[in-house]
Amino acid sequence: MRRFRWVGIGIVLVVVILFVLGRSGDEGQAVELAPAESRDLFRSFVNASGEILAERYADIGSSVMGRVVELPVTEGAEVQAGDLLARIDPIQARSELEAAEAAIQAFAAEAASAAEQVVAARADLERATAEARESSINLERLETLFREDLVSASEMDAARAAAESRNAGVDAAQAAVTRAESSGEAARRRVLQARAQAARARDLLEKTSIVAPISGVVSRLQVRQGEMVVIGIQNQPGTVLMTVSDLSELNAEVKVAEADVLRVAVGQEATVTLEALPDRAFRGRVTEVGASALPQLTAGAAAREFRVEIRLLDAVPNIRPGLTCDAEILVGEQDDVVVVPLQSVVIRTRDDGGETRGVFTVSQGAARFIEVETGMIGGLDIVVHGIEAGSEVIVGPYQILRGLEDGDRVRTP
Repeated sequence: MRRFRWVGIGIVLVVVILFVLGRSGDEGQAVELAPAESRDLFRSFVNASGEILAERYADIGSSVMGRVVELPVTEGAEVQAGDLLARIDPIQARSELEAAEAAIQAFAAEAASAAEQVVAARADLERATAEARESSINLERLETLFREDLVSASEMDAARAAAESRNAGVDAAQAAVTRAESSGEAARRRVLQARAQAARARDLLEKTSIVAPISGVVSRLQVRQGEMVVIGIQNQPGTVLMTVSDLSELNAEVKVAEADVLRVAVGQEATVTLEALPDRAFRGRVTEVGASALPQLTAGAAAREFRVEIRLLDAVPNIRPGLTCDAEILVGEQDDVVVVPLQSVVIRTRDDGGETRGVFTVSQGAARFIEVETGMIGGLDIVVHGIEAGSEVIVGPYQILRGLEDGDRVRTP
């Protein structure tokens, strides 16, 4: 008897469970609702983070390798264009300049001596040429007399020998002129080379004194007195001694996500906040939008970001380049619109196979799909056309909303 009693109790429990499940299925799935709202003014923003940078700044390096022997500035110091920022040991550059100037004097003396030799060689050439001309005339005269038997053969031979000797003297004098001119040209080239070396040495000596190219503040100091600095070669940068920043114009350089960058344009207004000044907001305007994605620091990273520069329009007290900041860029605004939560908009397939966007409302315990045209996105809301303000739309749960179809039974709280 007890066995039959337990079987009966089990049957009753199964019937009760099936009844409860049946009632639950009739009531439908529990969903969450939110109202479509009317907005007099609806704004869309793109949010990004970055840092504060000066519009104009200069990384100060050295064109001369050596040791820092003078460093009259400190980080945060104000400087004017032309002020001394650092001095590199000038001993080597000064020695090279002195050697080059001494070489100029020596080679100039050689050039002067060579010029005198050219003058003397040309004078010798003129004398030799005149003597050769005279010998040639004398030879022609004797040849005429010899044909008339008025001079002897020995006199003719002597005249020919004299003419040949004078001609040889001309050749020798011409060769001497050529040698003297060549020597003079070489001496002049050595003078020019020495002058070029002196100019380079003088330039290096001047570059041992590093001056500010712009007026501003020493925003970063990376060298100490007594340290060695190196110059850049090919693809290897040299030592950056410091950075001078003009703080009269400041930018917020932020990174905008790939999904948002096409909504950002030059001229758009922005609001910038600093972590260092969380209670203040500063007006800004977009001045530049990067044309290419920033290099990815992590290999294989899917998310890409683009650089956007925002000029700050308000004065920022006690600013420091490098301060982290957040920017809210106004990318669009509309008047008198109806908005719904972004999560309520779904995509469904029409009877013709095409896709459409819409929202679900609830009518008599059933979900009803309403096609809408979507517009601007702002935060967690989206502008829609095709539904009236005050209508309640299904916003979740996501697991139910993603598979919900028109006519499905639902229940609301």
